[in-house]
Amino acid sequence: LEKLKELQRALLDLAEANKDEIMPGYTHLQRAQPVLLAHHLLAYFEMLSRDVERFRDCLKRTDVLPLGSGALGGVPYPIDREFLAKELGLARVSDNSMDAVSDRDFVIEYQAAASLTMMHLSRLAEEIVLWSSAEFGFVELDNAYVTGSSIMPQKKNPDVAELARGKTGRVYGNLMAILTTMKALPLSYNRDMQEDKEGLFDTVDTLLSTLEVFTGMVRTLKVKGEKTRQAAEEGYILATDLADYLVRKGVPFREAHNIVGRLVQYAMERGKSFKELDIGEYKNFSPHFGDDVYSITVEASVKARNIHGGTAPERVGEALARARRSLDG
Repeated sequence: LEKLKELQRALLDLAEANKDEIMPGYTHLQRAQPVLLAHHLLAYFEMLSRDVERFRDCLKRTDVLPLGSGALGGVPYPIDREFLAKELGLARVSDNSMDAVSDRDFVIEYQAAASLTMMHLSRLAEEIVLWSSAEFGFVELDNAYVTGSSIMPQKKNPDVAELARGKTGRVYGNLMAILTTMKALPLSYNRDMQEDKEGLFDTVDTLLSTLEVFTGMVRTLKVKGEKTRQAAEEGYILATDLADYLVRKGVPFREAHNIVGRLVQYAMERGKSFKELDIGEYKNFSPHFGDDVYSITVEASVKARNIHGGTAPERVGEALARARRSLDG
């Protein structure tokens, strides 16, 4: 839990240090709408918060004393199981001896929680791999978390992010292995269950080491704000804002969507950006366009999404404060 929170702190520190940086938000890995970089990073903070909750919840079902269950039917000795549970620091005793000796739900549940956490790390790792490439250039990784090439001297490979992505499959494999082992076992104990340990221990070691190294990578990550801003201003990322503009002028969204779609095609064919179109060209597509259309900028787009959970600076500031309180509280 503490290692998860350390990664959350690293993400939060990075978000706070770059809270004004604008970047493209993506769907289908295509530029979609401008967002604040901090808003993007906070999405991973939320994922990790759910991971923390899952591990805490998993502990509730693991914090049970099986002692006294014997081989399967209980023991013939008058032991005080509640006293033993208290002395050993466990929350409660098991209620059924056959279940206690044959249950491995706690192993499976931990592996499932770990798999979800690794999936979240893998998603962020993939974005770091993309963002650190020359094609994006959004971030620069510290030399401690990259390697060179044995052949190509110019290379700076994001090996740590790639390894985190790769080790996710390893943890998934451990989860599937224990599920497969348990799927057809009759009550109560069977020797098959000795296979539960190797995968569990490997998952614990893999998860903890990945979290530790990943946190260091995030803490030393450098954001290239000029690159994220440039990417956010390129192309036709404000198309949705133009459609929303027409909606505010009374145009139904379906019609506004069609108008802006044709406008984008027109601009692309002429190699022009939205701001390079003159008002006459805009009015050729709809008389509802006025000079105020030029007030639509990436800053205005981000600021307009001023609802709880949105990317507006005010809302992101509130989210950053909530995140900090959740860690420090």
